[in-house]
Amino acid sequence: MDWEDRLDAWELELQLTAEFEGSEWVTLERAAADTGASRAALRTWYRTGQIPSRLVDGPHGPQRLVPLGMVAARAAESPRLRRTAERRLADEAQVEILRHRVDQLELRLAALERWLPPDPA
Repeated sequence: MDWEDRLDAWELELQLTAEFEGSEWVTLERAAADTGASRAALRTWYRTGQIPSRLVDGPHGPQRLVPLGMVAARAAESPRLRRTAERRLADEAQVEILRHRVDQLELRLAALERWLPPDPA
């Protein structure tokens, strides 16, 4: 069995297990990417029993999995993660406001340029 076949079998096993148990078990990397929690936080959470985890055979050796739904719920309780998300949303809102203002200034500049006499040079 080559690595690609083993990887495909492992992914199928994860999918079937998730469907059977009604919860999507994902790698720490995916849980971190989907929820904004760091991998260090995830390790702390499963080591202290705040979230369950399991060790399964992966394509490159043992792989730690956590239930995505429980990680998302735990991440929502974290004040630090909440502040980070709020700060990110505030930054995005400010960028959008600045884009709108630049658009308005460009329109005003174009209107002023129409009123200027042609350059004789």
